[in-house]
Amino acid sequence: MNYRLKVSVAGQGLYDITHKVADSVKGSGVSEGLVTVYIRHTSASLIIQENADPSVQRDLEGWLCRLVPEEDDLYTHIIEGPDDMPAHIKSALTATSLGIPLLSGRLALGTWQALYLWEHRHRRGERELVVNVLGDP
Repeated sequence: MNYRLKVSVAGQGLYDITHKVADSVKGSGVSEGLVTVYIRHTSASLIIQENADPSVQRDLEGWLCRLVPEEDDLYTHIIEGPDDMPAHIKSALTATSLGIPLLSGRLALGTWQALYLWEHRHRRGERELVVNVLGDP
């Protein structure tokens, strides 16, 4: 069973999408199986990360921005702005799809884990996800 989700973003950052994905899973009627989440973009990504302390998210964002700076003279893909090529690199270094086990009809995330869309561009917009649920009722 496939679902399409739209997520509004207000610029760079981590957006908790756990509940949106979980709601899709509930509608599937599947109890045991695998949920695959895929982002249909090349300048944003997906991660599973701690949801308890926001400083983890700030540190991750700061670290990745230092690792992949904007306005590097080596970039040739600059027509879409100084944040575009770094966004593509950040996406390549992270993940565009994730698999999460489904146990008793729920995402099998750990106590402190959440699923995040990681927006790498500065602009506002909307991102599209595909959620695929496979398994037994």
